[in-house]
Formats: sequence, structure tokens, C-alpha cells
Amino acid sequence: QVQLVESGGGLVQPGGSLRLSCAASGFTFSNYAMSWYRQALGKERELVATISSAGGSTNYADSVKGRFTISRDNAKNTVYLQMNSLKPEDTAVYYCNAYHFQIVTSREYDYWGQGTQVTVSS
Repeated sequence: QVQLVESGGGLVQPGGSLRLSCAASGFTFSNYAMSWYRQALGKERELVATISSAGGSTNYADSVKGRFTISRDNAKNTVYLQMNSLKPEDTAVYYCNAYHFQIVTSREYDYWGQGTQVTVSS
């Protein structure tokens, strides 16, 4: 059974830091690109950061560049999001996503976690 379990969310003051973790199981983690998305109240879900399957390539939303860092440990089947210099506008539910496109079958595999709340407020 596929599971993505996020942790590390919470309440933090502006300028503070948090580290989110997403523990994966039930699939071959090292074959999947991993991403963090977020959804603020009343807004659409947006992509925050993506890391390639081997970890050699990362991409970030402009709004978090220079403040957030995505990383992964394929030995631990875990992806992380280090969030620094947090702003109130970073407040959202953060979701972990795993994605793989199998070329041979043209089949997509797309898994989501349940999300973890991050609140940035004084």
C-alpha cells in the first residue's frame, strides 16, 4: 500500500524556520520525482519545489527561491523541505507528491500525502 506521510509542520513566527519531512512506502521511491505543493485557504494548490529521482535536479517556485531547499534521502525513502525566512504568506497546508512516468507503458503514477499545516504568524 502506497503511503506518503508528512510531518514537521506547525506554528512559527515570521523569519523562523521549519523542516518538513515526507516518509514514503509502498513503491520504489528512488524511481520517483518528488515534489512539495501547498494550498492556502481559499486558493488553488501550487507547486513549491521538485527534486528529480536521483536528487541531481531541483526546481522552485519564484516565491520561495533562496528561502526553501528540497532534498531527499533515497536510502531512507524520505524527502525534505527546509523552509527558512518564513513569511505569513507561506501559511498553507503542505503536501508531498510522488510522480513517475513509465515510458514503456506510458502509464503515470501519481501519489499524494495527507498534508501538514504550516502557519506563519506572530
